[in-house]
Amino acid sequence: MERTVIRIAGESGMGLLSSGHIISRALKDLGFYIASEREFPSLIKGGSSNVQIDFSTKDIRSRSNKIDIVVALDRAGLLYHIDMIKRGGILIHGYERHHLIPALKEKAKKKGIKVLYLPARQIARSLGGSSVMVNMVLLGLLWRVLGFDINNLKKEVKHQFASKPKLLKIDLKCVDAGYKGKDIKKIPQLEIKRNKKAPKKILIDGTTSIALGAIQAGMRAYYAYPMSPSSGILTYIAATSHETGVLVKQAEDEITAAQMMIGSMLVGCRAMIATSGGGYDLMTESVSLCGMNETPAVFIIGQRPGPATGLPTWTSQGDYNLAIHSAHGEFPRAVIGCSDPHSSYELIQHAFNIAEEYQIPVIVLSEKTVYDTHLTVDHFKHKKIPIKRGLVTGPKELEKLQSSDRYKITPSGISKRWLPGSSPAYYYANGDEHWESGELNEEANEAKIMIEKRMRKEKTLLKNLPAPKIYGTKKGAKISFIGWGSSKNTMLDVIRAYKTKGVEVNYLHFDYLWPLKADAAKRFFENNKNVHLIEGNYQGQFGQQIEVKTKKEFKGKLLKYDGRPFFFDEVMSYALKH
Repeated sequence: MERTVIRIAGESGMGLLSSGHIISRALKDLGFYIASEREFPSLIKGGSSNVQIDFSTKDIRSRSNKIDIVVALDRAGLLYHIDMIKRGGILIHGYERHHLIPALKEKAKKKGIKVLYLPARQIARSLGGSSVMVNMVLLGLLWRVLGFDINNLKKEVKHQFASKPKLLKIDLKCVDAGYKGKDIKKIPQLEIKRNKKAPKKILIDGTTSIALGAIQAGMRAYYAYPMSPSSGILTYIAATSHETGVLVKQAEDEITAAQMMIGSMLVGCRAMIATSGGGYDLMTESVSLCGMNETPAVFIIGQRPGPATGLPTWTSQGDYNLAIHSAHGEFPRAVIGCSDPHSSYELIQHAFNIAEEYQIPVIVLSEKTVYDTHLTVDHFKHKKIPIKRGLVTGPKELEKLQSSDRYKITPSGISKRWLPGSSPAYYYANGDEHWESGELNEEANEAKIMIEKRMRKEKTLLKNLPAPKIYGTKKGAKISFIGWGSSKNTMLDVIRAYKTKGVEVNYLHFDYLWPLKADAAKRFFENNKNVHLIEGNYQGQFGQQIEVKTKKEFKGKLLKYDGRPFFFDEVMSYALKH
């Protein structure tokens, strides 16, 4: 089996997250590539949640919707997820009253599903544990089905619960009991191939990656008002602040957090803020302020479906238009889209550089699925991306500065910037239209010249931005896609899968979403005759901009807006039909 898919299902609060971490790390240690993500409702406890782990001997980046094994920790997980198991799959559960669910037996028989039952709650309690330890019993049985050495699993259980030695002893007994599978007549074992050598990779998610990238970029302050799915960034940066020295402040609201970040950036402290679309709505007046007084700023929007509260714990690519159009007035900005751990780590560093060099707000778009998906990737390269502040720093240069240099009219639109107090020259940085020293000026001619000066930065930035990247064959593909964000991960898997069938598929991926490198998209259309859009929103927002800028039309649009990411199988199916 090239790809094996496990889904662990139950209520929030039943240890799903720790179960996912344990299994993912254990499989990674055995040499497998991992793509793991959790799904959960916006409830602290209860509801139907799951962790899905796709693993393979080959690099995989996305999830499949064809499940091989479901481990159901409760009745709801049992009933809901049996329909997702593919024909001939396996269902592992511990629900004592399963005999009272006739449909369960009927569905299993119809699809040839092997049902393995252990009285997991009774076993856990008999060993001195609680009902929560049902997960450890069933993970033990899962590991037996996978056919792997129990010591690999125990190693990760010890790692997960090292801080709770008394409970750890019981957890290990529960794992042993599940692995033995007493009273199960015949325990099937999957035939899973393994790599001879474990790839030298790390297993990491987008949340940790973007936080590490910001720290690597020299971020010294982080401000936030908690809002899913970006709250994990606040948690990670706060937890490591004693090691990094980063100042962390949880503000009373999103507006305050944005203003604190802008104040820090104005005086030369690299700072950042992360929120969701709803939180960013409140920050847009501050974004506009940055556009006027040309203060660098970095905003992260962790996308989730809206409008309003929407689906707060699910994923989306629906805030593209928000990012490129938000805030009143006309001013230049950059919009960047993260797709995976590597891009999260590196693009946030480029975001800081662009913000400071061009003196503009930079909006970084991530997604719940990017934040929460754990992937096996190459180790990050530290100090690969140099820090570019765009500041006047030399003593002689600072002495020569004049107040009118701060917003001086230049061909590129970029004027000299220095930290307040570092030079005898001073300037005004307020929200009013102004002339070169920042002093208020409402004359028609000067206002026109200053607006044009600021907007020239967009042309300068567009010229210097990296081009989008083509994955797969450069031209002449049977079917082609254009997209951004997490769509890349699914497309990489699809391209590899079709290549083994002798079918060429390619994909043009944009990291830098605004200003738009439309010429690259236009050439892609010219070199490929069957180009489709893949995007996670109802309107195909990015695709609309592509069509306007290139004057080309997509042959079709694969759009998704139900809060779920693009699954490998559904994109494969779409490509087959088109």
